[in-house]
Amino acid sequence: MSIPVLTAVAWPYANGPRHIGHVSGFGVPSDVFSRYQRMAGNRVLMVSGTDEHGTPITVQADKEGLTSQQTADKYTRQIGQDLQGLGLTYDLFTRTSTGNHAEVTQQIFLALHRNGYVVPKTTTGAISPSTGRTLPDRYIEGTCPICGYDGARGDQCDNCGNQLDAAELINPKSRINGETPKFVETEHLFLDLPAFTESLGKWLSTKTDWRPNVVNFTKNLLDDMRPRPITRDLDWGVKIPLDGWRDQPLKRFYVWFDAVIGYFSASVEWARRSGNPDAWQEFWNNPDARGYYFMGKDNITFHAQIWPALLLGHNGAGDKGGQVGPYGRLNLPDEIVSSEFLTMSGSKFSTSRGTVIYVNDFLREFGPDTLRYFIAVAGPETQDTDFTWDEFVRRTNFELANEWGNLVNRSISMAHKNNGAIPAPVKPAPADEELKALSRKAFETVGGHLQRSRFKLAATEAMRVVSAANRYLSDQEPWKLKDDPERRDAVLHTALQVVSDANTLLTPFLPHSAQKVHEALGGTGVWAAQPELQDVEDLDIPGRINPILTGDYAAEQARWESIPIEVGRPLAKPTPLFAKLDPKLGETGPEWAPIAQ
Repeated sequence: MSIPVLTAVAWPYANGPRHIGHVSGFGVPSDVFSRYQRMAGNRVLMVSGTDEHGTPITVQADKEGLTSQQTADKYTRQIGQDLQGLGLTYDLFTRTSTGNHAEVTQQIFLALHRNGYVVPKTTTGAISPSTGRTLPDRYIEGTCPICGYDGARGDQCDNCGNQLDAAELINPKSRINGETPKFVETEHLFLDLPAFTESLGKWLSTKTDWRPNVVNFTKNLLDDMRPRPITRDLDWGVKIPLDGWRDQPLKRFYVWFDAVIGYFSASVEWARRSGNPDAWQEFWNNPDARGYYFMGKDNITFHAQIWPALLLGHNGAGDKGGQVGPYGRLNLPDEIVSSEFLTMSGSKFSTSRGTVIYVNDFLREFGPDTLRYFIAVAGPETQDTDFTWDEFVRRTNFELANEWGNLVNRSISMAHKNNGAIPAPVKPAPADEELKALSRKAFETVGGHLQRSRFKLAATEAMRVVSAANRYLSDQEPWKLKDDPERRDAVLHTALQVVSDANTLLTPFLPHSAQKVHEALGGTGVWAAQPELQDVEDLDIPGRINPILTGDYAAEQARWESIPIEVGRPLAKPTPLFAKLDPKLGETGPEWAPIAQ
C-alpha cells in the first residue's frame, strides 16, 4: 500500500558553497532514501532550502561588502547548483527569506504563544565590544562548565550534549574576531521547554529503533530542560508578530527557531505552487504518513527535542495542554536519521582551516555518482569517517569501474557483437536460474536496508549481486561458446537480466549512470529523473525572484522490482560507464584539493 513519506532535509546556511562533508550528512543519504521510496511506489515529499537568517549571513555579508539579502541570494544560487549537480531530487528546495516562510513561522509562534509555551525573560546577551553588534550564542566558544570540553559553543556543548548559556562558558571568546564578548541585560522571548518534559519524554520513549547515536544522545535531553530563547537582537530575520515587539528594529526570531519551522513552511509553499494549497496535509495531518529527518549529528538536539516541542505546542499537546493551532494536528518526526562527521586527517572539514573539498570542484573533476557511491559505502553513517583520496580511488576503480562498469560493458558488448539485440534464453541451465534467483531476492534485502536508512549494507548487498554476475560470466565463458550459440545466448540473456536488476538496485545510489545503463540496454525515456533549478517569483513578495530546486519525478520509469528484459530489443555498442582513476591520485589528490596535514 502506498504511503505518504516526508523527507525533511537539514537546511544549509547560505553563507558559502557546500563541501563534501556537508552533503555526506544531509544530502546524499536523503536522496538515496527518497529515490528508493518513490521506486517502491510511495508518495514522497522531499523538502528543504537555504537557512538565510541570523548572524552567519550578516558576518559573511560584512566580509564581502554586501547586504545580508545579497549574500543570501548569491549563495542560495550556488548551493542550489551544487545540489542539482549531485542529483538531489527535492520536490522543493526553497529558502527562509520567502514571504511564505515568514507567515508560517509567525503563525506557529502565535499558536505557541496562545497556548502558554512562550514566556518573556530578561537575560544576558553578548555584545561585540568593537562593533556593538549582538553575538549569537553559536558564535561564542569557550570551555564547557559541565564537562570541561575546550570548544563548547554558547548554546550547547557537542561533547556532553548539554544546553548552555554563553555567559556560563569559561573564558568565552568570539569566533568572529577572538575578542572577549561583553554581556548586557536584554529582554527576549523564550520557549518554555520545561513545559514539555512529560509529553516530550513520553514521545521519545517510543523511539527505541532509531540509530544508536541518536538514541544515546536523546537519553540526555530530558535531564536539562531549560527555557530556550527564540528571539535575538538582530536586524536580519523574521519579525515578531506581537504588540511591543513587531516594531522594534533589532528584535527578530532566533535563526534556529524559524529554520526548523522551514520543514513545514516549505511543504506549504510546495502545495501552493502545485495548484492544490491543501496538498501538504497529506504529509503533515495524515496519521498514516511517515516523516524522516536527515542531518549531521550536531543537529540532533533541534530535531529530537526542539522541533518536536514546537509541534507539540502548536498541537496543544504539551504538558500545559492548549488548543490545536491553525494548521491542525501536525505529525511529529517518525525517525531522526543523523549521520556522524566526514573528516579529513581526523578533523572536521573546515573552510577557515583550509581543509575543505567543495562539491562543485569534486563534481567538475569526478562527476556525481562516484561521490554518491563513496558516501553511501564509506561515509559517516554511524561513526566519524576519514575521507582519503586513496580510499576514494580504490572504491572508484575496483568497485565502480572494475566490478560494475566491467559487468555492464562486457555483457552488452558480447550481446551486441553476437546478436545485435537481447538474445532469447533457449538453452537455460541451473546456474542461470541460480543467479537470477539471487538477483530477484536482493530486492527484498536491499529494500529492507534502504527502508531503515542502512545505506552501507544496502549498497554492499547490491554490489554482491554484481560480483556474483561477474563470477558467473567467468565460469560460463560465453566467449568460448561459438559452437553452441543457443547456450551462449542463454548465458548472455541471464547476464543482461542481472545487469538490468543490478541497475535497478543501484539506481538510488547511482542515478546518473543508471540512466546510461537503461539506455545501453535499449531503453528509452527517463529512467531516473533529475532535479531542475528554476527561477520563480516569490508567492508573497512582488518582484522577488527565488531560485528553487524541483522536478517531475512521477515521470521516471524506475520501479523497485525485477522486470524481465525484452528479447529482441536492439543493443548498441556500449561506452565505458566509469573511467578508472590514476592510482597516483590516491597519494596526493588533485592539485586543487587541500593537503591533509
